[in-house]
Parts: sequence; structure tokens; C-alpha cells
Amino acid sequence: MAKQKASSGGTFGKFIITLIILIFIALGGTLLFYYLRYFGPNVTGNEEYLYIHTGENFNDVYKTIRDKGIVKDTAIFSWAAHNMKYTDHVKPGKYRLHEGMSNRKFIRMLQLGEQEQVELSFHVFRTKEQFAGFVSKKLEADSLTLLHYLDSADFVKQYGFNTDNAFVMIMPDTYKLYWNISPEKFYKRMYSHYEKFWTPERKQQAAAINLSEPQVSILASIVDAEAVYDDEMPTIAGLYLNRLRKGMKLESDPTVIFAMNDFTIHRVLNRYLTVNSPYNTYLHTGLPPGPVMLPSVNAVKAVLNYQKNDYLYMVAKEDFSNRHNFATNVAQHNINAQKFRKALDERNIKK
Repeated sequence: MAKQKASSGGTFGKFIITLIILIFIALGGTLLFYYLRYFGPNVTGNEEYLYIHTGENFNDVYKTIRDKGIVKDTAIFSWAAHNMKYTDHVKPGKYRLHEGMSNRKFIRMLQLGEQEQVELSFHVFRTKEQFAGFVSKKLEADSLTLLHYLDSADFVKQYGFNTDNAFVMIMPDTYKLYWNISPEKFYKRMYSHYEKFWTPERKQQAAAINLSEPQVSILASIVDAEAVYDDEMPTIAGLYLNRLRKGMKLESDPTVIFAMNDFTIHRVLNRYLTVNSPYNTYLHTGLPPGPVMLPSVNAVKAVLNYQKNDYLYMVAKEDFSNRHNFATNVAQHNINAQKFRKALDERNIKK
């Protein structure tokens, strides 16, 4: 009888031990199940970035991830996203992907909107259209939308510009921006940089030459278009300021080229000088209504720190060094111009 009780107790004990082992195995399996779904590697190396556009919802994001093969197992990603409550908290942006990222790390990054900034670096552009096209390749906003804001009288008026001169508030530099920045915030950022440039000292320099800040940039755009080498910029700026003070037409070839919207022109012919445009400084006295290109910071500084000289005329050197011969009178200028025309003819440059 005692042996039967001992046997019965031993069996029960074994049962309990087996049950505990099974519970631990099940618990371990469950933990492994959840661990792999949250912490196991799932992101592939197929794409460097995930772009989530403004207004997109989870279904849009899921479709992009599935179609581009961004994760190995889309079902597990979807399961994790729902459990982490990401589906109702989608944030637009440009997100850098790392091969082997877990679902938890990936989804957490998207949840918090931890996107990578875009480095937008640019120097000069001939037209607003070229600028908008360049920016649209770096940011979410398309070129037509970016252009629309620059061409909106009501929008640019708040910054003290009109649609002719608004382009000058874009100052060439390197900017760090979020990919999904709105056009309004983009131009606000550009204007903020423009404001920082125009210190009280620089405003005084502009006033000393009787030019407004936008007018300084407009003249700088002409100087920049004329000069290949920065060290010639202050000389050219001084020359044009001399002409402005005397009430002479600027007679700048880059303004004619801009008016014709043909930047392939290498030789400005007499018939081009009659093109009917407010940008044609052979027809109109004073500065054109807007810039003929996006001026560099060095060109703007060259106008503010212009060289005091007596030059009124200039023409490209006949050696094609991209430098200029300067003159204080028409007679000397005609001699310089003839040398350059002869050099063009010898090279059969007709346009």
C-alpha cells in the first residue's frame, strides 16, 4: 500500500515537471516568435531610401514597401506595424534604409518621423525655371509648384518683392532641408538666409550707391554674367555704376541674351540689340526689372565693394582668355572692340 502511494506520488511529480518544461518551451517559443517578428532582420538592401509622400496613408506605404521589395516578409512587417500602432501615424519624409534593420527599428523610425535631411547645394542658374527644375529633383515639391510661388504677386509681396525681382532672394549656398518641406516653408527658409546676408553694414553700402537691396542683386547678376573670373567683378561693377550715375544705358550683352532666352549665343549681333524687352539694356536706361541670372554671393559683394574707376566701356579680350579690355572713352573702346570682332571672324564665330 505504501509502495502504491509512493509510485502514485512519483508519477504526479514527473507530470508536474513535464508540464513545467512544456510551459517553458511554449513560453520560449512564443518569445522567440515575437522576438523574430520585432527584432529579427527584415529590411533588404534593395533600396537606399523610402520616400513617403505628403498625404499618403499606411496602405500607400505598404504598397511601396511591397512593390520595391524593401522588406523580406511584408506580412510580418504589416503585423508588426499594426501591433505598434503605426498604421494611424504615417509621417511623410525621406527615410534612409539599412540592410538588416528589424521591423521594430524600421517602424519606430517611421513613427517618429526620423527622416534624413537633404543637402541642397547650388551656385548659379540662368532662369527661375532651371532653378525650380533642379530643386524638384531634390525635394518633394514639383517644379511647377515651386515656380507658381515665385510668380505669385501675393506670395512674394509679403517678403518685399515683386514677380520680376523675387528670384534674387535665393542666395547660392548649401542648405540642409527636409525632403518634404512645403514650398511656403522652403521660400521662407530662402528668405531667412537672404535676410541674414543683408546686415546693417551691407544695407548702408547699398544706400551709398543709391540702390535697393534687390537692385544690388540685379546689377550683381549682370556682373556675374559678364565675369568669368571673380577678381574682375569689382572692376565691372564699378564700370556699370559709373554708367548708371551718368544716366547712360548699361548696354550689357548678357541682358540681350536673357531677353532673347537663347543662352547659346556667343556673339551678340546688331540685329539682336533691338529685341523688344524691358531686359534689353541697349534700348532701356537703368537696371532691368529683374536679374538675368541667379547671382553668386561674390558678385553681390563685388557690387557693394566695387572698384572706384573711370571705366565706361569694356569688351572681351581678343585672346579669348575670358577677361576684358576696359576703356574710359569711345575711341579706345572701338579699338578694343575691333580687335575682338576680328578674333571672332578668324575663328568663324558667327553667332
